[in-house]
Amino acid sequence: MPNIMPRIPPTLGASPSSGPAPLPPPAPASRPRPRFRAVRWLLWLLATPVLASHLLVIALRWLPPPTTAFMLQSPTRPVQYHWVPAEQIASVAGRAVIAAEDQKFRDHGGFDFEAIEKALTHNERSRRTRGASTLSQQVAKNVFLWQGRSWLRKGLEVYATLLIEWTWGKDRILEVYLNVAEFGPGIYGIEAAARHFFGKPAARLTPEEAARLAAVLPSPRRWRANPPGPYVQSRSQWILRQMGFGRPPPSLASPAEAPENPADAPEPPDRDEPLGDEQPEESADPTDDFDPSPSEVPLPDESPDVSPVDSPDPSGR
Repeated sequence: MPNIMPRIPPTLGASPSSGPAPLPPPAPASRPRPRFRAVRWLLWLLATPVLASHLLVIALRWLPPPTTAFMLQSPTRPVQYHWVPAEQIASVAGRAVIAAEDQKFRDHGGFDFEAIEKALTHNERSRRTRGASTLSQQVAKNVFLWQGRSWLRKGLEVYATLLIEWTWGKDRILEVYLNVAEFGPGIYGIEAAARHFFGKPAARLTPEEAARLAAVLPSPRRWRANPPGPYVQSRSQWILRQMGFGRPPPSLASPAEAPENPADAPEPPDRDEPLGDEQPEESADPTDDFDPSPSEVPLPDESPDVSPVDSPDPSGR
């Protein structure tokens, strides 16, 4: 039978018996240009702290902070700090700090822009500066940042505030605030404060005791919760009324029992007359901590998130 398979010609330039031609050597890999290498390193430098901060905030969503930036900078050593979960804190403690520091806490997204605007207007015409920090801002500053005033720190505070608002939620922010806020020189957290000032755990705080602790928050190194001075006594009574203790809530009050005029709130000592070892400091930043003058305490006509219609529990819970 004749062979009908077509004949395949040999590879050009090679003999039929030499096999396939060798492959050419690979081209050397091109090195990245120095400019692109620098851009890549810059992106890594920017992305690393952002990623690390996100991971830290996510971890603290469930884990208690072992310490905070403000504890590390405390002039009092050793600090008193004992974390307790929200279930072991009297509910009146959370109601007291919200009534005293940030009555719109449940409604805003981390910043009270109305309070900031009022603070700016007030600071333009008054020697006594007013702050407008929310509880969320105070948590972000106390846990992650350093003391002091600068645009860099304020920018980082805004970033950290938004991060915890998006990641933690209001209940966790309030729980962390109660555990890291300073209630006295080197006394951090509601549990340490309750044991130091009242000889009891935070779960057994009464409304009056919780209001006293909230009353000293604007300047815990100048005022004491127990024994309280005249200003702390007056301010704690004001806080109790904001919580709904001592008079009917605004929604149930008769016209003769309308909420008190904010001008009747207690007047704090002059900031130019320092008490104890603290030196007065000027602040023109309207988003820094509250200076507890009557105009800086949330007005009674602003409905507090801590509902005053809750009937008082004699046990304080």
